[in-house]
Amino acid sequence: MIHRIYSSLQTFKTLEFKSGLNVLLAEKSAESGTGRTRNRAGKSSVVETIHFLTGGNVSEKSPYSSTDLAGHTFGMEFDVEGKRVCVEREVKKRAKFKVDGATISAEDWRQRLGSAFFGLAQDSEEDGDSPSFRSMFAYFVRRESSNAFTEPFKQAVMQSSGDYQLALSYLLGLDWQIAFDWQVVRNREKTLDELKKAAGAGAFGSIIGTAAELRTQHAIADARLKRLKDDLASFHVLPEYRELEKEADLLKTKLSELSNQNALDTAAIRHIDAALNTEAEPAAESLAELYSDAGIVLPELVKRRYEEVREFHASVVRNRRDYLSGERQHAEERMAQRAPELQQLDRRLSGIMSTLSSHGALDQFSKLQAEMAKVASEAESLHQRYQAAEKLEGSKTELDLERNRLLLRLSRDFSEQENRITAAILAYESISQLLYEDAGRMIIEATSNGAQFKFPIQGSRSGGIKKMKIFCFDLMLMQRMHERKMGPGFLVHDSHLFDGVDGQQIVSGLKAAAGIAAALPFQYIVTLNQDDAFKETVAGFDLNSYVMPVRLSDAKEDGGLYGFRFD
Repeated sequence: MIHRIYSSLQTFKTLEFKSGLNVLLAEKSAESGTGRTRNRAGKSSVVETIHFLTGGNVSEKSPYSSTDLAGHTFGMEFDVEGKRVCVEREVKKRAKFKVDGATISAEDWRQRLGSAFFGLAQDSEEDGDSPSFRSMFAYFVRRESSNAFTEPFKQAVMQSSGDYQLALSYLLGLDWQIAFDWQVVRNREKTLDELKKAAGAGAFGSIIGTAAELRTQHAIADARLKRLKDDLASFHVLPEYRELEKEADLLKTKLSELSNQNALDTAAIRHIDAALNTEAEPAAESLAELYSDAGIVLPELVKRRYEEVREFHASVVRNRRDYLSGERQHAEERMAQRAPELQQLDRRLSGIMSTLSSHGALDQFSKLQAEMAKVASEAESLHQRYQAAEKLEGSKTELDLERNRLLLRLSRDFSEQENRITAAILAYESISQLLYEDAGRMIIEATSNGAQFKFPIQGSRSGGIKKMKIFCFDLMLMQRMHERKMGPGFLVHDSHLFDGVDGQQIVSGLKAAAGIAAALPFQYIVTLNQDDAFKETVAGFDLNSYVMPVRLSDAKEDGGLYGFRFD
């Protein structure tokens, strides 16, 4: 139980508690609800102070983020493992705690409390593989700043299904490892969905691709890699490879030149032969016969001149034929002279080309190696992408199977822990029955998404009834903690739990809580607005006997918990 909450701040109102029900009242002024300041009477600050002193982080909504409190220390005396312990924490230097005078870190303090209250292993706060102290402790001191008064099974509106299933499975004595494994599946599904969305949007489409496409690309890349490996294995490096390449180029040039010269000589012979065939001497009697046929007799002088001309022309023709025949012979001789050189050059070129075709240069070998390394890298990348695509496409089926396995484990655990589940159900029902004629029920169901909690009750849409379901749930947890000999030994509710709740239900609930707290026993601390506390009465219950001597008020500047107002 909590014995005392105090501070070095002179104006702070020290709170002293007793066992059982403790009611801290606050008077509300007519201006209340205008929202001018975040901390007026300070009812919620009591809850924030308890969290501050049990290792809670300081959010922007917390009063302990205010510079107005920076120079002060706050403390609490409460029972830990049956021993009264004093813890203090400075607002400014809040990384450390003083526990019975000894300085320890926030992490060590949380581990100690987790071990003392819930039997957690000392390293449970670090490994993240088991329930945490802070997650479970928040059910016993719900914070309005976390919107903790929305659902019975959630101690914060943003609490994930994995977190509350893990915490409540542990608190109710079920196999919490199943809840942890379920969260692993959810995380994998979330990652899978993000990858699928990214692939669909094109962010990863070119990187991952489909398994079918990548299977083909990978097969082609592997085949290409094999060919390159074979080529490298059979590659013979020839040191003089480049010199032979140069010689082959020169031989090709020389052979081309000689072939061109032969072509020119062959063309010349062809033209000479054509010219020789067209050259002919004029017929001896052709001109005389022409005149005779015309009936003209040429004089003897003319005949002699004609004979001289004919002989001259014949001489010219003979000289030209002799010249052409000589040119033809020269061309044939040149071609004959080139023939041996052509044969020699051709043989040399053939030998070089044969050598080059069966060997390679060192730089070619290096290029081939580089190409093989590049293709090998591409093939490995395709292999990894193919595996990723297969995993991506097959993960959904695998996760569905894992969900079915977890559902089977959960159903089996529910069967094995039927007594504990039944005890929780009956405890909730009995508390609800103290408030309503038609008692509410708690249903714990094994589903494909883990343990689900439902709280059906007539008129459950009413805001007040929703709040009282949380009230019944929290008292049920206190009963289960007593049976299991664990828990902090106290339950704290601030006035937000009773917003919108009928006055008769409030006083009936407090009467029920007072009786349960006295019977088990445990400590129940409640902060209430004075107007709500005394709207109704119930026979056999005097609320005044549980009201704490300290009263808070937002009507005066110094009426709040801290003795002054701050933003």
